[in-house]
Amino acid sequence: MTLEAMMAQREALLAARYRGVRTVEYDGKRITYATDAEMAAALADLEKRIAVTEMGTPRRRIFTTANKGL
Repeated sequence: MTLEAMMAQREALLAARYRGVRTVEYDGKRITYATDAEMAAALADLEKRIAVTEMGTPRRRIFTTANKGL
């Protein structure tokens, strides 16, 4: 899925959620969510995917420590 498609889906989902509607339409597709929690989960997933696409995968840091055991 492209960044533009994800952003369009996010905007449609946000608009529907603010209106209190559980059915979202974008790009000729219709999705009906059972609860607001499902919409929130879908929105969180989209936000995460957009962030990864925009910034790339998060870099990992590895810290090492050592002691003499005294």
